[in-house]
Amino acid sequence: MQCLIDSGKQPVTTDPLCLVFVPALMAVLQAAEDKKGEPLTEVEVCEIRDTSTCIALPFSTALAMEEDRGYPNLIAEDCWNEWQRLRSL
Repeated sequence: MQCLIDSGKQPVTTDPLCLVFVPALMAVLQAAEDKKGEPLTEVEVCEIRDTSTCIALPFSTALAMEEDRGYPNLIAEDCWNEWQRLRSL
């Protein structure tokens, strides 16, 4: 969504930015765990999170990416608990 500033008529977005892991953090963690052959530790999960690539996207774009992918990404601030939850499914 965009609106125009009256003074300069320059577009300004009202869609907030959010950070998105690319590729999805869940996919990166799964690949690392498959390669290791055993469950990742909390330290390993956090190290992978901290070194993974992420980009800033408008929230609506990030949401559309999740919908296209078919699953939500992990919440970075709680990635260990989120990863444990997903592994138990």
